Amino acid sequence: QVQLVESGGGLVQPGGSLRLSCAGSGFTLDDYAMGWFRQAPGKEREFVAGITRSGGDTRYVDSVKGRFTISRDNAKNTVYLQMNSLKPEDTAVYYCAASNILLGPVVTLTTQYNYWGQGTQVTVSS
Repeated sequence: QVQLVESGGGLVQPGGSLRLSCAGSGFTLDDYAMGWFRQAPGKEREFVAGITRSGGDTRYVDSVKGRFTISRDNAKNTVYLQMNSLKPEDTAVYYCAASNILLGPVVTLTTQYNYWGQGTQVTVSS
């Protein structure tokens, strides 16, 4: 059974940090490009960060550039999202996703991803 399982979410104060993890089971993540998305209440799911299969290329939404870092450890079958300098507007459910589009740059549309995790809640509040 193919599964992506996110962990690491929680409640953090503004300016704080969290590291999200996404572990794959039932398949090998290094066969896929990976992405992180988020969805706040009443809003559409949006692309946050993505990384190519090799890890050689990454892409971020403008609002998180310089604060978030996506990385992957293929030996551990895990993808990470390091989130620093968190802001209240980062509050959302965060999802990881796997894409079998391996040529070209990082893809950013939800329709370009084949597998999704169940999400982990991140709340930034004082």
